[in-house]
Amino acid sequence: MGDYVRRHARTHWSYPSILSSIQSTQDMKSFNINGTTLSISLFIDVTNSKELLESMQAGTLDPEVAFLNALLIPDIFPVLAAAHKSLVAKSRDSLTTRTLHSELVYNYSGSKHITESLKRCGISDSTTYILAARFDATPDEIKAIEKLISGKEIDLEELEGRANQSQILKHYKISAPELGISSLADAITCRIAARDAL
Repeated sequence: MGDYVRRHARTHWSYPSILSSIQSTQDMKSFNINGTTLSISLFIDVTNSKELLESMQAGTLDPEVAFLNALLIPDIFPVLAAAHKSLVAKSRDSLTTRTLHSELVYNYSGSKHITESLKRCGISDSTTYILAARFDATPDEIKAIEKLISGKEIDLEELEGRANQSQILKHYKISAPELGISSLADAITCRIAARDAL
């Protein structure tokens, strides 16, 4: 997976500040972002999204974790860009949402509308395809997250093939001409990076 990340990092010039700081450890699917670890798992055929959503809304989810609608994720790199942006906001005591993990979902949306962002890029009662992410997870927390989700874990390499391109184009307002000179992942990353400047 290290080669996978480095290969993609070399092609993503739009968010250069985190490229040199991304590494991975194959066994934990963990990425190092400026000294903070982001552990990521991908699940299909999830059957308990309603319970997960209720736990998040009640603040009882343990351990705390970010759940993203994986249909909107064609590549891991934009998630890492959103994570980096979330960590910067935390370091400045300027989180827009309540927690670092909800901030990750919010930043991935590329939108300034908090409720809409969390609803669209997070999970719903019927979500069956989920990307789970946690900052600085311990090995025990990694195991706990896997037990939280009733579904089948698959490799992150499957993101591109399972992404819903029509939903991504609509949500991020990506035009055909733009897609002709850029990848979906690059287009999303640019919107994540540029949102606060718009």
